[in-house]
Amino acid sequence: MSQVNKTISRPPKSVIDAVAEFPPATLHEAQGRCGALDWRIKPIHPGMRFCGPAVTVRCTPGDNLMLQVAISLAEPGDVLVVHTGGNCEQGPFGEVLATACVARGIAGIVFDSGVRDATALRKLGLPVFSAGLSVKGTVKETLGDVNHPVVVGGISIEPGDIVAGDDDGVVLVRAAEAEEVARKSRDREDKEAQFMDRLRAGENVLEVLGMDRVLEAKGFSWT
Repeated sequence: MSQVNKTISRPPKSVIDAVAEFPPATLHEAQGRCGALDWRIKPIHPGMRFCGPAVTVRCTPGDNLMLQVAISLAEPGDVLVVHTGGNCEQGPFGEVLATACVARGIAGIVFDSGVRDATALRKLGLPVFSAGLSVKGTVKETLGDVNHPVVVGGISIEPGDIVAGDDDGVVLVRAAEAEEVARKSRDREDKEAQFMDRLRAGENVLEVLGMDRVLEAKGFSWT
């Protein structure tokens, strides 16, 4: 039975903006190296980046009917996160639906499948992250779910959770933890900035990063 929630709870814009300041790699480290989606899910063009609350979609492999339902419900700044069963043989998303996403102000879209019309998608500039590209299209026949929990890239994602992506991949930040993750990310980036200042000044990398003490504790010796 298909289940569609027309409305979801989204984090405040100030919280989303705070998370958006940081790259996914920093967010991943700041939350204890958790939340990274499968490494195969990457932008279809270098330089694409997004951050926003998730609108979740469950489609039957080879079918994009419910994706169209989700696009019709999404609000500006949302990120569509689409479960298709990891079917990379077909592309449920191309130029026509991307045009609809851009018109609605959707911030990005994440698939565990392939997509198609890559050249047109790049020209549109919508951040599209997928597990591959495929020339094959899909039907529009089968009902599914919108705004219910989905597993995409090995990670369970709830509607309204924050997702962020760049060239490195995609990471999830739980809505309830977003403020804390943003704070920890700022602390981490400030610390790394100090490291890099010291490295640029010519200090030894092992001493700056504390690896001299790690090596000593492991009984490492120079020859």
